[in-house]
Amino acid sequence: MDSHQQPAGSAGQFGPGIYAAWRESSLGEITEDLERRLLLRLVGELRGCNVLDIGCGDGTLALAFARGGAASVVGCDIDPRMISHAVGRTTQEGQAIHYTVAEAMHLPFADHSFDLVTAVTVLAFVPDAGEAVREMARVLRPGGRLVIGDLGKWSFWAARRRVRGWLGAKMWRAATFRTATQLRRLMRSSRLRVEHVSGAIFFPPWLPLARLLAPWDAVLGERTTLGAAFVAIRSRKE
Repeated sequence: MDSHQQPAGSAGQFGPGIYAAWRESSLGEITEDLERRLLLRLVGELRGCNVLDIGCGDGTLALAFARGGAASVVGCDIDPRMISHAVGRTTQEGQAIHYTVAEAMHLPFADHSFDLVTAVTVLAFVPDAGEAVREMARVLRPGGRLVIGDLGKWSFWAARRRVRGWLGAKMWRAATFRTATQLRRLMRSSRLRVEHVSGAIFFPPWLPLARLLAPWDAVLGERTTLGAAFVAIRSRKE
């Protein structure tokens, strides 16, 4: 199974069990840890922030935000199974997070509601990425941060996924992989000021190389996004 950061916004494609199995695998554990570290580094200070996690999946990132001291955390996803699982995990941990079923292109929140919005592996799977980013910008307060992590265009992972799409995998056939430059343009088109761009996962989906190259991944990611399977951008609303 090709499963690095499966899209939280692909209802009917993957359930909570797929996420759990991926994270329990050695390759999944290495990959998830690198991506999570990058995202939390870009997110920065959480205390006092009202946070929205779009495409929250099973709530992993939303839980990290709550543990990090965010004033409030909201998670949304188009897959009701993911929302149900996220609610269960949050209840088990005793955290206060609100979850709702919602699409990235039609967010059910008022203008200027959040200090921080995150969207991880969402844009590659929405029909109109520009509209999704405009919605994210709309619900951000002036001065608020938008952190997006998405699937890079030029990587071993993307190449394998394209092949799977050509062979009939509907999800990967419909996916749009983007370069850092293309993601920057999406941010700027919604009048968001790009502050930082980083890459992650420069190794192919092969465990021996992942173990060998993972210690160098963050260093490489601060220098280039070429070859990165995962590209993350922090922007700010003026």
